Amino acid sequence: MSKCKQSILAALAVVLLTAGLGLSATKRPKTLEIGARAPDFNLPSVDGRNYKLASFAKVDILVVIFTCNHCPTAQAYEERMKKLAADYKSKGVAVIAISPNDPRAVRLDELGYSDLNDSLAEMKIRAKDKKFNFTYLYDGDKQKVSRAYGPVATPHVFIFDKERKLRYVGRIDDSERPKRVKSRDARNAIEALLAGKEIPVKKTRTFGCSIKWSNKRDSVKKAFENWAKEAVSVEMIDADGIRKLVKNESGKLRLFNVWATWCGPCVIEFDELVSINRMYRGRDFEMITISGDSPERKDRVLSFLKKKQASCKNYLFDSEDKYKLMDAVDRISPGGIPYTILIKPGGQIIYRRLGLINPLELKKVIVGYLGRTY
Repeated sequence: MSKCKQSILAALAVVLLTAGLGLSATKRPKTLEIGARAPDFNLPSVDGRNYKLASFAKVDILVVIFTCNHCPTAQAYEERMKKLAADYKSKGVAVIAISPNDPRAVRLDELGYSDLNDSLAEMKIRAKDKKFNFTYLYDGDKQKVSRAYGPVATPHVFIFDKERKLRYVGRIDDSERPKRVKSRDARNAIEALLAGKEIPVKKTRTFGCSIKWSNKRDSVKKAFENWAKEAVSVEMIDADGIRKLVKNESGKLRLFNVWATWCGPCVIEFDELVSINRMYRGRDFEMITISGDSPERKDRVLSFLKKKQASCKNYLFDSEDKYKLMDAVDRISPGGIPYTILIKPGGQIIYRRLGLINPLELKKVIVGYLGRTY
């Protein structure tokens, strides 16, 4: 092969690699090198304040961790991040976290391990839920700070000394599962700096979810376009058929929603249910809707489902007797719709809601059962 062809192939490989990462070769940020000074920042925090690099001028060591809400790897490290902050606070070390992700560049099906996206408002919820003891900053709008530091995945750690020179960059440790950890790289780096010693390993690879740079918004747009093309159908079902579904021998967590086209709250919440289905259907999860409309209104039911792009499993009860419908779904149901339940494999109901769902509450129950980490 000629050198010319080799050069062309090499260039093509770079293009393909960067395209796979969702970044062009010119836009892919370079990770800060050891010895480089910490880039300045002025970012909003979950506590309502803005923080600059100078806000931490009094600490001897600054640990900057790029992380986010939705990534399962990031969630696996949250407790260890809290422990780093707690263990070294009295020793002149500050731990701060920065979310680099553009929330508008995160696809719904990338949220399957979380109940939250990466907006500042949702970061506040996560910080409160997990009782974060470190500063949590948002850089998802302009991403200028994140590009200056150059994280490649969440979480990604940058440790700076008193002069704010980078002394360590890479992973927190070598395993998402605490019991399998053998090398506590970030902690080792902090200990070495505190002791005035050379850091044993200054740079490591990191593993986690890719950074959601703003140019990935096109991927979100394409996802919605593809979902809009999915087939939508509705089948008739009787009470015995519903009871069989409720027994849930599928091996999956099942979300049931009983609704009707004439029910205002049912219509209002339906978009949220479709989004929830798109979030979790890639896991052991499925959504089933059962319409309580008259069997004669099948065409109208199907029209509504198509408008809402409800490509899940949809049924229309084959009788006008709504009491039989609700009894088949859940014998202790008080009656009324919308009615939403979550059923574990084997038939145990772990969530019931009469009336409008609280989307965040429902998602917390779903991901609480499915799990937040790999």
